[in-house]
Formats: sequence, structure tokens, C-alpha cells
Amino acid sequence: MTRRRWIADTWSDISATLTGEQAEHLARVLRATPGQVYDVVAGGFLHRAEIASVRPASGPLSAEVVFTLHEQLESDTALPLHLLLAVFKFDHMEWAIEKATELGVDRITPILARRTEKHLAQAAAKRVERWRRIALESAKQSRRSSIPEVAEPLPLATALNQETATTCLLLSETEQDTTLATALRKHPADTYALAIGPEGGWTSEEMSLFTQHHWQHVTLGPRILRAETAAISAIAILAAHQND
Repeated sequence: MTRRRWIADTWSDISATLTGEQAEHLARVLRATPGQVYDVVAGGFLHRAEIASVRPASGPLSAEVVFTLHEQLESDTALPLHLLLAVFKFDHMEWAIEKATELGVDRITPILARRTEKHLAQAAAKRVERWRRIALESAKQSRRSSIPEVAEPLPLATALNQETATTCLLLSETEQDTTLATALRKHPADTYALAIGPEGGWTSEEMSLFTQHHWQHVTLGPRILRAETAAISAIAILAAHQND
């Protein structure tokens, strides 16, 4: 039987601690007791771990579950991909973050594009913590041993100036010839960045910015896809390429 997996909030070389909602669920819903064994991710490493103590929330004290860490277990590695995701409708954005996490993306940066709707751009910073919780829950559900970093929203120019990936790929509606799969075969790399535009697409000025920073323009084919569909399709193609 597969053991349930938890992601520690704090840890040391010999122990790991869950607090807040995770600990409360263990204590109140699962009625955890000392001696029970689970899989726990601590500092990016997966361990077999035994519960040492359980404290449900009480008064000013939040719930806390402390584990003793035992042997390190074999675990997956994150897909070496930084996803630059232009901010779009929040319910669709949340779905994209959830699925990108399941597919193994290492980092996600929300981008404030020219055609991001004004009210979404203004509210994006307040949504980051929710997006991070979605990534955490999705990482646990998909049994990842790491949680993707969800960065603060950035203007496109700032994000491009900071990018360090070996190969940078832009999904472009105007590209007709070079497919993503072809680009991956021609330009294998240790790390990748992939940019997905807003629902109205990138402006000509933004496209020029990508070109100035040497991003390769690629296509997924002749169909026009929603932003979240394009993101998941592209990540899946890159993941398959990495596994070849």
C-alpha cells in the first residue's frame, strides 16, 4: 500500500514538522498518533518518517505534527523548466498552475503583459499566496518531492532581464514553421524557459523584446489554443522530450 505523502514546513537533519492546515488535518481528520509512518518531503528530499508527536490546535497554539526522519527514499526530480505565464482569468490561471505542478515544472512566474486585463493585473499580487497553496496541494496530490516556486508577478521586461535558462522558448501565434518539438531536438539544454502569452496575445513591442533577448519563437501547430491549454500541451511535449 502506498503511504500518504506530506511536505514539511520546517525540518532539520533528523526531524521534520508540519504546521497549520496540514497538521490540523493529520490531527483532527486522520487522528494521527505517534508511531505511524508516512512519507515526508523535507528540504527537497523524500524520507520515510515516523510521527513523534501530535498537537491539535488549541487556543493560541496552532496544530503541529513532528516526525522523526528515517531513511531517504528514491524520488523524482523536477522538470528543469521555468514557466513564464502571462496573467489571465484567475480560474483558468489556477487550473494551469495546478496542472503545471502535476507535470513537474520547477518554477512559475506570473507575467504582467500589455494585454493582461487591467483588473487582473491589479489583483495579481494578492493572488500569489493562493497560487502557492494550489501548487503545494497539487505537489502533494501528484506525489512530487518538490514544490514549484511561484514568484511574485513581474512585468515582462523585468522577467526577461532576469532569465538564466539555457534555452528560452516563446509560443508564438505568428510562427508557422518551427514546432516546439523540432526546437527541442535541435537545441537540447540543461534548463528551459517557456513563455505563454495572455488571451489577447503578445503585442508587437513584447514580441520584439523576446527577439532582443534571443528567445526562439515556436508553434504547437495550426490551431489557436487557450492559454492554459497551450501551457499544458507545451509542458507535456517538453517532459516527453526529457524522458526520451
